[in-house]
Amino acid sequence: MADFDVLVIGGGTGNNVAAAAADAGLETALVEPGPLGGTCLNRGCNPSKMLIQAANAVTHVREAGKFHVDATIDGIDHAAVVDEMDDLLGGIAEDMEARYREKENLTLFKERTEFVDERTVRLDGEAVTAEKVVVAAGSRPIVPPIDGLEDVDYLTSQDALYLRETPESLVILGGGYIAVELGYFFEAMGTDVTIVEMMDSLIPREDGDIAEAFTDIAADRHEVYTGHRVTAVEESGEGYAVHAEPEAGDETTVEGAEVLVALGRRPNSDTLNLETAGIDVDDRGFIETDEYLQTSAENVWAQGDIAGNALFKHSGDYETRHTVANVVHGESRAIDLSAMPHTIFTEPQIAGVGATEEELTDGDIEYVVGRADYADSAMGRAKKLKNGFLKVLAAPDGEILGAHTIGYEASTLLHEAVLAMRTGATVDDVAGAIHAHPTLSKVVEAAFQDVPL
Repeated sequence: MADFDVLVIGGGTGNNVAAAAADAGLETALVEPGPLGGTCLNRGCNPSKMLIQAANAVTHVREAGKFHVDATIDGIDHAAVVDEMDDLLGGIAEDMEARYREKENLTLFKERTEFVDERTVRLDGEAVTAEKVVVAAGSRPIVPPIDGLEDVDYLTSQDALYLRETPESLVILGGGYIAVELGYFFEAMGTDVTIVEMMDSLIPREDGDIAEAFTDIAADRHEVYTGHRVTAVEESGEGYAVHAEPEAGDETTVEGAEVLVALGRRPNSDTLNLETAGIDVDDRGFIETDEYLQTSAENVWAQGDIAGNALFKHSGDYETRHTVANVVHGESRAIDLSAMPHTIFTEPQIAGVGATEEELTDGDIEYVVGRADYADSAMGRAKKLKNGFLKVLAAPDGEILGAHTIGYEASTLLHEAVLAMRTGATVDDVAGAIHAHPTLSKVVEAAFQDVPL
């Protein structure tokens, strides 16, 4: 007989699966060596967005002059910003753990584990079995084998979030969403930021027009080197020297008091001895799952970052609802990850859903484009927004294939397109809806009206 009905490995989104199982009367084990809440609460979305609000406050003061407001910044208490964030989020994690320790039918194991057999893991030095297992062990920052990197005291994204002093200068390796968000934050705090990215633009996975526009904006406030591959890192008089090679030309060396490695994330699958349990992974290490989030092993499911369907908290939340239905309630509810949005909280914000123009071109898919600039809207003029646009990609019959935006509150504006794509609404449906004037939603309306059908 199994020791538990359900065993969940990972206390990020997995904690909600464990709670639901316990509430349903199932004997449940939750395994999480760190604070509950996972990456999002403790090392990612929550802390970074709280810090970015401080950066936004600084930016608003800096730009007050364009509204004929004479405002100055007398000082920024970086430590207070971080301490407030840490106290709030740490308290949430501690409260969650206290509640879970008191929850009926739930046993919390604060340790690392690995599989020793099918649906069997090692806990407290003993083999523990379960009828059903959910693997939700998340991901961690990638640290590539760059010459000299292991010999210096580099920062990961987690380290950078909890720095209590403002670095005089910072070199960021990588130009993806983590890099540009943290680059914006530290620049606002007063750090001289340099970003080194191997691809030809920052945020290279975004639609090309978005990536190009943001790279130009970022280059106005940071020192930006695109098309440069980092080859070595070493200590120097300024702190650290980063050597990078362009595709053509001489090596470039940049220096900074700190170096931040922001080159993506990798699944924690290599820590779990998955092969012993018969759980297959793909060539990148992500656990392979079907439409019900089931793995190759019987009665084993996987969700969140480690499953690799989409490395977002909102996708993990969506998967959690399906895992609860399938594991706890015995349903067969298939996931549908179409129209999956993503957002980047830099200045300006960036958001996208669906295909990029490059993906449509590469796939030889016929499409048309609509576009509207923030500056052409009444609210855009009122806010004096010089940058920002929304771009719609559609099939000639009006099917919405993608939408991408950069600008003020882009993360909010995008969701009209997300809902339209998710429900099968057409370009004409969105373009014909009445949008309140003079909201920024008029930018959405204008972009969809601009699509030539």
